[in-house]
Amino acid sequence: MPTLDEIPLGRKGRIDSMSAPPGLLQRLLELGLMEGEEVRVVTHAPLGDPIEVESSLTRLSLRKAEASHIHVVLID
Repeated sequence: MPTLDEIPLGRKGRIDSMSAPPGLLQRLLELGLMEGEEVRVVTHAPLGDPIEVESSLTRLSLRKAEASHIHVVLID
């Protein structure tokens, strides 16, 4: 199952699970990222890190290390 940092630009996915340390997991939940939420990778920074992710009506910047803890199912 791919993680959020592996999704190509413009593709959508649904968050299936998150396996992060407790502090990071709490931060991701506070940002509105939770299981079942649809997300789309909007853009990458010039050097590839961080990535910009759209979730509902919110756009977030996440480091690839943070996004690698979010497992997604691709949506066509």
